[in-house]
Amino acid sequence: MSGQGAAHFGCMKGSQLAITSLALALGTFMQVLDSTIANVSLPTIAGNLGSSTDQGTWVITSFSVANGVSVPLTGWLMGRFGVVRTFVFSVVAFTIASFLCGIAWDLNSLILFRVLQGAVSGPMIPGSQALLIAIFPETKRATALGIWSMTTLVAPIVGPILGGYISDNYHWSWIFLINIPVGLIAAGLCWVNLSKRETPTRKLPIDRTGLFLLVLWVGALQIMLDTGKDADWFSSTRIVVMCIVAAVSFVAFIIWEMTDKTPIVNLSLFKKRNFALGTAALCLGYAVFFANILLLPLWLQTNIGYTATWAGLVAAPSGLVAVVVTPFVARLLSKVDARWVATVAFVAFSASFFMRSGYTADAGFWNFVMPLLVQGIAMGTFFVSMIAISLHGVEPQNIPNASGISNFARITAGGFAAAIVTTLWDRREALHQSRLAEYTSLSNPVMRHAVEHMHAAGMGQHQAYGAITGTMVKQSYLLSSIDVFWISGWLSVVAIALVWMAERTVGNSGPVAAD
Repeated sequence: MSGQGAAHFGCMKGSQLAITSLALALGTFMQVLDSTIANVSLPTIAGNLGSSTDQGTWVITSFSVANGVSVPLTGWLMGRFGVVRTFVFSVVAFTIASFLCGIAWDLNSLILFRVLQGAVSGPMIPGSQALLIAIFPETKRATALGIWSMTTLVAPIVGPILGGYISDNYHWSWIFLINIPVGLIAAGLCWVNLSKRETPTRKLPIDRTGLFLLVLWVGALQIMLDTGKDADWFSSTRIVVMCIVAAVSFVAFIIWEMTDKTPIVNLSLFKKRNFALGTAALCLGYAVFFANILLLPLWLQTNIGYTATWAGLVAAPSGLVAVVVTPFVARLLSKVDARWVATVAFVAFSASFFMRSGYTADAGFWNFVMPLLVQGIAMGTFFVSMIAISLHGVEPQNIPNASGISNFARITAGGFAAAIVTTLWDRREALHQSRLAEYTSLSNPVMRHAVEHMHAAGMGQHQAYGAITGTMVKQSYLLSSIDVFWISGWLSVVAIALVWMAERTVGNSGPVAAD
């Protein structure tokens, strides 16, 4: 929302302010929750729909990419139809899409409805933030932003726990169906309290060609990444075609956006040093973070024997630490160079990943939790510091556009990373398994002795080989996970260099969704 629109919007008081704030917070909470709640439920969803876990990751990536693509449209929608109408419509559409996800009859239908859910959710986070700021008196704007920021941090804590509990005790569809009452309440209260306070609207041109090219290259690239592993990559004609479509449409998108008078993505902002470097570091850091919050619960459930509930409990403490840390960091950014805060974030990320690289086959619950507590420090410092760096030097009138671009890039990078990491994980597992298989033949005296020992304990020969093979597969996935953790740790170190190539940034902080 523009400053002028906010100025004429009118502040609220008393119970009306409290109720409307709660409704706006619920809208934000619901959208951020849905970006994490399905992570721990993937094995359950895939199994119930008769698909592999690898295919189940499309449930995550389809939502993320569709959400990312819809973000650049937010500014145009709010200017054309008004902030209130856009936000309420988005919440209602999201609720309907959630219902469709809940009644999905196979994986293809679920992915289609997740794409719809992601596409309509773009205005929810920026809309709730803009409206919260507008309804609070100027002297209490910090309170409004505090409510908004805490909502975006609490949702990732609740998501894994709630998703795990529902998957273990009820049908997985309820992770989507629970949005229905929340969405209806949030949309109803916001419309009743805010519909008469709508912001001015005006007819605005829309870059249809740019939007088409954006959807084309992002969609083609995501499909290539999601299906490449099953199609044996470039030995498949379909994958080659998708790669060519993604490359050509990306180049065409860049050329068009740099020459169009009203581009959907204002690429000229990347001429600013801090915005370019800050967005690059934001994308790299978030991609690594998102890939790992997808991989860990997947590994815990498919290879370590954790239930969805316990996998959620492993992931949740990092969010608790982030909730505690974030308010202090927000105040600190007004006095300290944001590059130092960002460095703390990436050091914490790398420390967390390197700690995970020390996992062993007999690791217990607290061995898994401790690195995530360190990750909580990174979460509490990463988002606020990166947005401060990337928006430094951006003119006030361009901040909404810049924020939209950085969020589009961040969310899309997360979707791409999720597809890449699952492919890397399986590829490294196959490599480790082939190497371990060399030591499991009966020509190896140690293996022959192990089989004989199992046979003496009452196991048949096939049972003994089955037990050895099962252990070998688990060990292979452990080694593969360690490889991913090591790579993630070093990528976090690389991101520190990007941060320090940016200009000094002090006193330019702002909240950002940690979804």
